[in-house]
Amino acid sequence: MGYANIHLQALTSRYKIERIPASLGLQVVDQDMGDEVRTVYSLSGGESFLVSLALALGLASLSSSRMKVESLFIDEGFGSLDPTTLNIAMDALERLHNQGRKVGVISHVQEMTERIPVQIKVSKQQSGKSKVEVISV
Repeated sequence: MGYANIHLQALTSRYKIERIPASLGLQVVDQDMGDEVRTVYSLSGGESFLVSLALALGLASLSSSRMKVESLFIDEGFGSLDPTTLNIAMDALERLHNQGRKVGVISHVQEMTERIPVQIKVSKQQSGKSKVEVISV
């Protein structure tokens, strides 16, 4: 939980992740609301995405002599973010990339294409097949 909260703090200072006592479940402390404890089910789409991203980044931070997480793939979720939060999430992913980690993102959010230098574009063709292009911006 420690690594996830470090990443969550970098994304937003509003939330902190905790384990639900005597269980494996998670809850979120909303520090802007007087440390109100919230279930993960009460989070909006954007809030849920940030917490999930922090958990994934926390997992990527775990390393040992036997295991090193060098790649992170994120499938969607960016469409639920407002422009400011999208920028914060992209900054976090760029920091990971700059640390030498491979970051793959699946998204339909047009604004992201300006910040992702190498893209794999998959287009549906009339024949029922798909066309794959690698684009370097």
